[in-house]
Amino acid sequence: MAVDPDKLEHFMGKIVGDMGSAISAALVVIGDQLGLYKAMAGARPLTPAELAARTGTAERYVREWLCAQAASGYVDYAPASGRFSLNDEQAMVFADE
Repeated sequence: MAVDPDKLEHFMGKIVGDMGSAISAALVVIGDQLGLYKAMAGARPLTPAELAARTGTAERYVREWLCAQAASGYVDYAPASGRFSLNDEQAMVFADE
């Protein structure tokens, strides 16, 4: 078997990207159903505890959700303050009916 390293790297990148997309899709549905995006839209940057309080959800799970969303670029994160926010474009896509 003759494996082309460049083709292998490209193929593995595709697999990782597809898996990431599948996981992100599920997290977007969760954020929508729990009202997390709507609670963030137009608000000042929030901590996980503040977002959990606004939505009646568990802080631990909100923190995990926010970190995953920030890693995907779906929410913004300010490391200095530990707060998360939606920019106008993110809010339009995720929170505006």
